[in-house]
Amino acid sequence: MKNIISFALLVMLLSGCNKDHLTTPKLDITHPAGYVVNGETNSLSVIDLTDNTIVHEIKLGEADHSGGHSSSFTFPHHISINKAKTKLAIGVPNMDLSAGHGVGHSGTEKGNIVVVDVRTGEIVKVLDLPKPNHNAIFSPDDSEIWTSQMEMAGKVLVYDANTYALKNTISVGMMPAEVTFSYDGKTAFVCNGDDNTVSAIDVATKTVTKTIAVGANPVGAWTGADNRNYVDNEDGKSVSIIDQNLNVVSTIDLGFTPDYVAYIPINQEVWVTSGTENKIFVYQLQSGTYTKTNEIGMNAGTHAIAFSQDYKTAYITNQKSASVTVFNVATKNKIKDLVVGQKPNGIVLKF
Repeated sequence: MKNIISFALLVMLLSGCNKDHLTTPKLDITHPAGYVVNGETNSLSVIDLTDNTIVHEIKLGEADHSGGHSSSFTFPHHISINKAKTKLAIGVPNMDLSAGHGVGHSGTEKGNIVVVDVRTGEIVKVLDLPKPNHNAIFSPDDSEIWTSQMEMAGKVLVYDANTYALKNTISVGMMPAEVTFSYDGKTAFVCNGDDNTVSAIDVATKTVTKTIAVGANPVGAWTGADNRNYVDNEDGKSVSIIDQNLNVVSTIDLGFTPDYVAYIPINQEVWVTSGTENKIFVYQLQSGTYTKTNEIGMNAGTHAIAFSQDYKTAYITNQKSASVTVFNVATKNKIKDLVVGQKPNGIVLKF
């Protein structure tokens, strides 16, 4: 009788886990998936890309908004996936950056890198950092994880992606934010918010090859398939375009605060999101000048964008409305909205 009761209880517990999708057991995510970082909820929402539905919520830890960092982390921000599609790396600044990346901090906060298994949803490693960071990104050959340190004497830290040992510390500008790579994988970029520059780093030698002047308070040098990087200057309300020779070849004056910039190669459009305007602004190069060709109303707090492999579908996080918008790139029409956790920001797709 005891064995029958125990088995019945086990069945009930397993059934409950299947219903609520809160990840305690291992998952088995083999389908094409999107992973959305929910800053305030301290979780990942998992999208099944075959039918654009939310299928899991992966809890990253107990949310702690009191400022304590003894054993927990909070406000995960941006996310990357390695080329092998086996690991996710999440930058955790332990502070809310949803109101803008130039927010001040007390100087006592620390950062984290959280590494998650793509298939099972398990946390496989948490790295403690001396200072807050914006993102954590795998190197083009999957051997390293790069992140920045938000301090006046800025640094980029390079970790071994397998042993998680610190390999390199690279001095850059003041208050560095996002780390990104060139499309060809030869150069790493980090935006230095407090001195309005971008540090270009040779990936092989780990040395700064050039410091590039851009607009005020740059956040990310977002990678384009045209081997250019598109820098969103928050306070400058502009986009600086850096070519493969590490020169600023064009500047788009926006008139609003940008959150993210994406290049769409199929029609050579530049998309700029704005969480203050709740819009996507579309620009095209016409007669040597980037001209605004469209303004698209979105949900509150429009932020990051990820694209399907064919660039026909976009997935856009909306920080103030706890949603992800699935969007038709060609028609510029919404397909559907997905409800996710609070203050979603970073997103990556696995095909």
